[in-house]
This record gives sequence, C-alpha cells and structure tokens, in this order.
Amino acid sequence: MPIWLLVVVLGLAAVATLDRIIGPGLRWFLRRRMERAVEELNKRLERPIRPFKLMRRQDQVIRLIHDPQVMEAVDEYAREQGVPHNVAFDRARSYAREIVPGFSTATYFGFAINVARRLSRGFYKVRLGRGDAQTLRAIDPRSAVVFVMNHRSNMDYVLVTWLAADRSALSYAVGEWARVWPLKALIRGMGAYFIRRRYSSTLYRAVLARYVQMSISEGVTQAMFPEGGLSLSGAVGQARKGLLHYIVRDFNMALERDVVFVPVALNYDRVLEDRVLIKAGQDGVRRFRVKMGVALGFVVRVLWQKARGTFRHFGYAAVCYGKPVSLREFLETEVDASTEALAELLMVRIRAAVPVLPVPLAAAVVAQAGGALTRAEFLAQGAALVEELRLKGAHQHLPGGDAAAALGEGLEALNLRGIIEESAELLKIVPGQEGALGFYAASVLQRLSEVQIPGQEAVGMLELPEAGET
Repeated sequence: MPIWLLVVVLGLAAVATLDRIIGPGLRWFLRRRMERAVEELNKRLERPIRPFKLMRRQDQVIRLIHDPQVMEAVDEYAREQGVPHNVAFDRARSYAREIVPGFSTATYFGFAINVARRLSRGFYKVRLGRGDAQTLRAIDPRSAVVFVMNHRSNMDYVLVTWLAADRSALSYAVGEWARVWPLKALIRGMGAYFIRRRYSSTLYRAVLARYVQMSISEGVTQAMFPEGGLSLSGAVGQARKGLLHYIVRDFNMALERDVVFVPVALNYDRVLEDRVLIKAGQDGVRRFRVKMGVALGFVVRVLWQKARGTFRHFGYAAVCYGKPVSLREFLETEVDASTEALAELLMVRIRAAVPVLPVPLAAAVVAQAGGALTRAEFLAQGAALVEELRLKGAHQHLPGGDAAAALGEGLEALNLRGIIEESAELLKIVPGQEGALGFYAASVLQRLSEVQIPGQEAVGMLELPEAGET
C-alpha cells in the first residue's frame, strides 16, 4: 500500500474516532462540568439561572422559528410579499439566528464580571443606593424581573452587569452598534440579544416579539433601556414602547408567574462620551461619529496616566433603584392599563430615582444662576438647592453628607474640564461650553420639575457605601 494512501486511511480513521467516540464523550464531560458549575453558581445567586437561558443556541433558534405564532407570521409574510413559503421561512430563520444569544456562564461570570468590576472601579468611585438590595430580595422569586434603566453612557452595561452579579445573569437588549467584530461574539456570549431598532419588517418584529415573550415566560431576568438610545440632553427621555408592548401583550393573568419591572437610575460625574453626545444633540442627528484615532488616544492617555500614578478618577458613578412595578397589580388596579400608561409610570419612577452627584449639582447651580456669580453666592444657592431636592425625595450622594464639600468637588471637576472658569472671585461659564454645562445640569433640573411621588418620603444627604458594601 502506498504511504500516501496509508496516511489518508489513518487520517480518516482518526476523524471518525474523534467524531463517533471521543467527541460525544468529551461533549458529555464538558456538559456535566458546566451543569455542576451552574448548580454551584445558583446557590449564591438570588435569582438562579433559568434552564431556558442555558439551552444550546441552536436549540433555541429551532424552538423559536417553529413557534406557532412565528409560523403564522411566516405565512402572512409570504402572502404579503408574494414569495414562496420556504423563502419566508429562511428569512425568519436568519432573523432568529441574529437575535438569539449564546449564553456562556464562563464568559459572563468569569470574564465579563471581572472586566466590568475593573473598568468601573478604574474610572469611577462606584456607589449603590442604600436599601436597594432589600427591595430586590422582597420580589417573589417566581416572578420574571425586568430591569428598566435610563441610558446615560455605554458604561451603563458595564456598571449594572457588575452590580447585579450576585443577584442574577442579566439578558440585555442591545442595538446595532454591538453587531461588530469582536464585540458581537463577546456580547452574545454574555446572553445579550440584538435588536434592529429602526427595522420595520413585520416578520422581524414577530420573531423578536416571540423571543422576548418566551424569555419572560421562562423567568429569564431581562435588562432594557426603554429610551432606545443614549440621552443627548443629559435628561431622562421618553420611552419607546416596543419591548414593553411585547411583554404586556403576552402576559397571562391566570399564570402564577408575575412580571416585575424594576426602575434603575444611573448617573455620572463624567460621561465618557459627553462631547460626542452633546455634539449630536446640537446637530439634531443621532449619529455618533467617533474617530478611532481619538478613542485610541484616550485609552493610551489613561493607561499612561495610570502607569505614572497621575490618573484622576472621573468622580462618582451611582445606581439607585426605584419602586418596582408588578405587571399583574398594574393591570388589575389601573383604570387606563395600557402600555403607554405603564411606560410613563416606569419613566416617572426612573426620573425620581436618578441620584444627585457633585458635578450635576454644581452644574445645576451655575445653570440656574444664568450668569456670573461669586463663590459665596454659589455655595448659598447650592445649599438651598440641596434642601429643595431633599424635600422632593431625591437620592443625593454628597461626600461626607456635606453640601459645601460636594459643591466644591463638583466645581473643581467643571473647572478642570474647562466648562467653568473662576476669575476675580467670579464663577462664569466658559464661552462655547453652555451645552456641556446644560448636559450635566439636566438630571438635577429635571428632578426639580418632577412632582414628588406619593408615599415617597424626603431623604437626607447620604454618604452611600461602596458597591457591594453593607
């Protein structure tokens, strides 16, 4: 027998051995290890990882595209577009493959959580509202929980992923920006599902709706940004009701499993993308043209400052939870129990929970003054603003519980950013920086315009503990 033929035969035999004998055994071994790891992980999670989330991605895709509602949408799409049924079915299958994530416990709890923790603490002094952990523990463990958040920065994903790490594995709805290499595989491995926010195909919306509804019905913990994009003004915007409508439409009052929406409010002393967002807001075009050279330059500069020990934190980042909303209770008690009414209620509670931080507080004082003011006037007006916010029940993070210290810290940061200048004992807005000042002041000024939520008591000035502390 020729040597080359022997090599081919032995190669084919090796492939057959791997495929038929070693492969199945290895897959069984790895699967058992993963199951044991998940069992141990679920012992420390407040809300265990649901079996639906652990299904193989291909199995989820098959289950989704053969769902009766999706098949009905396929038939309707084929009739409307005048295409064969198999063409419409292939289109639905491509949508399902695009949407369905491939959750990996190792990626999420091993890599992602550690990176999120390091990034959060590397950039900010992170704070979590006092008493929020008890609020979450009071939710019925059989309920499906949906975290509904305002969208200030792309750091929101990082911050909330870390802070919720000991409670559950979140399944995010992320937009088109994340469908690029190498983010796509990483984000999909973290259990996030991709959505096309500006896509009008009825078939696509049917596939997306069924995936969201199936996840909720299986009790998978969700996280979504109802604004649909980053805030360009710094204030909490209006909700887009697409995902909320899918959940409300499929909710069955007869089932034991409730859906509980948890409002989550985030705020920062410095938003990493602030200049880009401000420019987009001024232009009136939601297009974020970030130059790769600028982004890389920022990363290199931060790394160089950290290496030299000269890096300054970007101030505080804080997360506070609002009062949860039970979907069952909402539908039973509200006269106008519509998706629109639910969305408005959730956004009101998010706005009410937005934490007040030193930089937004200082920016709001200067913005309210409208022109130059002395430092003494700045401190006096700031103290009055703090009291007004306290009476409205705002969550205030003031270092040491001292309004003057918080105002001084916020003013220093605005000075360093070139937004405020101090000369001849007068504080003035730097020409051309009015947009930046308004961007940071917006969260506080919006809170002032909100009415106090009934049943919410006024809270004092809090020195909130580090995330994870008690």
